[in-house]
Amino acid sequence: MPKRHNKARSGRLRIVAGNWRSRLLDIADVPGLRPTSERIRETLFNWLAPRINGARCLDLFAGTGALGLEALSRGAGSTVFVEQSTRAVSTLNENIKTLAAEGATVWQMDALQYLLRERPERFDLVFLDPPFGTDMLEELCRLLAERKMLANDACIYLEQSRSAPEPDLPEGWHVLKNKTAGNVRYMLVQQAT
Repeated sequence: MPKRHNKARSGRLRIVAGNWRSRLLDIADVPGLRPTSERIRETLFNWLAPRINGARCLDLFAGTGALGLEALSRGAGSTVFVEQSTRAVSTLNENIKTLAAEGATVWQMDALQYLLRERPERFDLVFLDPPFGTDMLEELCRLLAERKMLANDACIYLEQSRSAPEPDLPEGWHVLKNKTAGNVRYMLVQQAT
């Protein structure tokens, strides 16, 4: 009888739609790393359909890059991926190379460090999916607003544990969509114009 290996295997991520529809990509074997589910991504990008073409996106806490790669697949102009884990960044770079994804830039650094950089960029879409159990969404939204990193009418996607309280948003921001799936709450919000 062959010997079984108990080595943990990394999973696979499927792009839901767009130019790379149904492409399977590797997921780094990093503790706590979990891509946004296909079901949630499909709903989110249905919401974003009129805004995605040519959009400048920021995938903060990129992890697998599921949100930013889905955006590029569906016609976003560019995506900046920010991820701290060396292993996750290595796998993300391999996936970007496999897809020949133009418009993808990867920064290996802490998310807050990125937001506090000297010359902040401006984005049309921002994906905020910090690790579950962290209470960072309010601070992240505040920094995006204060640092003027959002283009006019920018949308921000927030993902958190369903049991966590909804974050207080910066003044003038409003919720466009708010749903739950399993133990996840996900919201699309927009800054005041």
